Amino acid sequence: MFYEPRLGHGLPHDPFKAIVAPRPIGWISTLNAKGYPNLAPYSFFNAVHSRPPMLAFTSETMKHSAANAIATGEFVFNLCTRPLFDAMNISSGALGDDESEFDAAGLEAAACRMVKAPRVAASPASLECRVVHSMQLHDVDGSALEGWVIIGQVVGVHIDEAFLRDGRFDTAAAQPVTRCGYRDYAAVTELFEALRPTDEGAFVPGQRDK
Repeated sequence: MFYEPRLGHGLPHDPFKAIVAPRPIGWISTLNAKGYPNLAPYSFFNAVHSRPPMLAFTSETMKHSAANAIATGEFVFNLCTRPLFDAMNISSGALGDDESEFDAAGLEAAACRMVKAPRVAASPASLECRVVHSMQLHDVDGSALEGWVIIGQVVGVHIDEAFLRDGRFDTAAAQPVTRCGYRDYAAVTELFEALRPTDEGAFVPGQRDK
């Protein structure tokens, strides 16, 4: 089949998010102007640069996390794992400005070192970020959308050393949860390694041994 999104897909459910999947979950913690902590998951999230490391998340309306990050200039990414899934799901609920998702989900908050926002103490890894860009999205016609993109530079990294193996972060052991389409999720439990053609010792099919 083929369809133009502006004309509709004709299916019972929109396939877009199921096609662009799995997506890392940006479990974002912030502080509001009054100093109340906020914690919420975002599936439009990913790393966007490595030197220096940067992260981006998109809020499809001006929700608490985006508003707080823009106002305070900081946020924290907390790695959501299979053991933390239920708490993450609870934190997606709609709470008031003066209510804490940390409390609602039964999560302990831990202090950060470079930013004022707290982190999820039980997360295997948390990345402290300072906002470097924030922008409202526009469509191809130039019309402003309700979506906002927040980009932060990582200024501090917390890693639970239980997940370090021979100097590498053990992703499979951490079991990160990813968002798929509809109400579907996946957990990373198995990895495989492949070398690039430019890596030393890599085998390139069709290339003769010298």
